Amino acid sequence: MGLFSFLTQDIAVDLGTANTIIICNDKMVVNEPSIVAIDRKTEKVIAIGEKARQMQGKTHDNIKTIRPLRDGVIADFNAAEQMLRGMIKMASVNSKFFSPSLRIVVCIPSGSTEVEVRAVRDSSEHAGGRDVYMIYEPMAAALGIGLDVEAPEGNMIVDIGGGTTEIAVISLGGIVSNKSIRIAGDDLTDDIQEYMRHQHNIRIGERTAEQIKIHVGSALSELDEPPADFIVQGPNQMTSLPVEVPVSYQEIAHCLEKSISKIEIAILGALEQTPPELYADIVNKGIYLAGGGALLRGLDKRLTDKLNIPFHIAEDPLRAVARGTGIALKNVDKFSFLIR
Repeated sequence: MGLFSFLTQDIAVDLGTANTIIICNDKMVVNEPSIVAIDRKTEKVIAIGEKARQMQGKTHDNIKTIRPLRDGVIADFNAAEQMLRGMIKMASVNSKFFSPSLRIVVCIPSGSTEVEVRAVRDSSEHAGGRDVYMIYEPMAAALGIGLDVEAPEGNMIVDIGGGTTEIAVISLGGIVSNKSIRIAGDDLTDDIQEYMRHQHNIRIGERTAEQIKIHVGSALSELDEPPADFIVQGPNQMTSLPVEVPVSYQEIAHCLEKSISKIEIAILGALEQTPPELYADIVNKGIYLAGGGALLRGLDKRLTDKLNIPFHIAEDPLRAVARGTGIALKNVDKFSFLIR
């Protein structure tokens, strides 16, 4: 048995649209952006993760940067496989003499179709996985937050990732009602790019829009502790001359209004489908926010005021799903909700 466990490596993978996190032996060994840089001529991988992100928007004709996942699912099968393989290598899972067989738990959006599930399984197997298990993201988030998912009581999770917002009511180790919408962090970034073009006549890239979201992103136009304005530099659309524009959090709250409203409607939709007994549990306990989107200033307060149910931001929301995937990995034989 000792030799067998030495030859088998267990890893948990949070394969996200924006970031991929790998956990091995209870430690987070990889936390990198989900981006690959590939040589167009040879189709060889040049860089993965942070190094590839630094190249984004700055490449020449021979190099292309790819984000293999869009809207939470694999959009480019080959790039996804290369990225997974490279990140597993980063986790230094392979030794010089042999490659241990991998047992992998990967999380997937709760709204995944058969084809999308198969794409994740195939990518994981091609990247070296011998046993591949899958767990739905909201279930992983609930485990990561520390909720007892197998108890006969309702827990509600809203996981706002890069590509999808996953909303689920969980009870007795299963998802009772769920909604998965393709409005999430990436859409908020797109909204900001669009707004800067129309409102300030300035062209900005994805990375700058992401910076604006981090520094002055807000869901409310009135905050108790407002952040300072963020200075954006870029070319004027008409003249191509450089301009500097200060951006306030009120402006960003206004430009994200539409997307956040869609998330609110989806949460209401999931609550409508919830059985009354579980609904009572949720009202008493509140709803948990996870994922990078949970860090948007004032989002919990806005949702609490809107729905009259308390919203709690998970501790370290960015890594909640990854932590939960790690817990699922330790309990592969115990949890019945893992998809084989």
